[in-house]
Amino acid sequence: MSANRAVVVDPEAPGRLVVRAVAEPVPDRGEAVVRVRAISLNRGEVRRASMAVAGWRPGWDLAGEVERAAADGSGPRVGARVVGLLPEGAWAERVAVPTHTLAELPDKVTLSEAATLPVAGLTALHALAKGGSLLARRVLVTGATGGVGDFAVQLARLAGAHVTASARRADQVPALRQLGADEVVVGDEISPTPKYDLVIESVGGRTLGTALAALERGGVCVTFGVSAAAEVTFDARQFFVAGRTTLYGFYIFTELGSEPASVGLRRLADLVEAGRLAPHISLERPWGEVGQVAQQLLARRFPGKAVLTLD
Repeated sequence: MSANRAVVVDPEAPGRLVVRAVAEPVPDRGEAVVRVRAISLNRGEVRRASMAVAGWRPGWDLAGEVERAAADGSGPRVGARVVGLLPEGAWAERVAVPTHTLAELPDKVTLSEAATLPVAGLTALHALAKGGSLLARRVLVTGATGGVGDFAVQLARLAGAHVTASARRADQVPALRQLGADEVVVGDEISPTPKYDLVIESVGGRTLGTALAALERGGVCVTFGVSAAAEVTFDARQFFVAGRTTLYGFYIFTELGSEPASVGLRRLADLVEAGRLAPHISLERPWGEVGQVAQQLLARRFPGKAVLTLD
């Protein structure tokens, strides 16, 4: 067996990320060792890597095969194709993964498709759940061309919602229509009308500030990102006049206490196999290009997801 390698932070490297030799994983009894074949990038871990100390290992999303099953007998068998996530360090050739965050993949789902699902797919799935039943409800998804937004538009449509997607540029409108959005609004401001029962918000700044005024009475705004700006100002009068509205701060790793990641990952993978959910991979590259792809992600050079494959 060759030495294990992983993506680590190197402040001197382009994009601050390089592939280096690391220690072999030492699994706990409830962890399986996975041979990773594909990973996907999210803005959160890439941003942290841009500030992290040398040697830190980023990575949330992974897909591959089980090389060693968990000692306690839980989780997938040796050789099973799986998708999973870790709070850090997933971008490596071999990793130890708790079996409650691993799901076995249906035959028709590729490892590259699967790698897009953990953080982006689970965030969309659990954030939409904050709105309760979405049948015939109005849902607004901001940052809709991003990884989470893309899945949120599709999943909200599957749930029977009337979906409005928010985009920064007019040239993004056709793609969002094709994704299933009933309406598309362009710009960084959200009009106070119509009102929405649920807002899935990842932009922050002016967009979040104005989205709060567009909540229906009893509506919920779930905020999980600040791709435009972290500081937000809003008209409190418009917010409290709406009555009983909720602003919910969301972070996927704290949400997974109520339901194991394995459950949501299998639901998402089954939807992909059934052709009802489509991961949109804009960029697929060898993992040796991680520094360059990370820079492109932060510069918003592509919509959807970037997947890196391991040789």
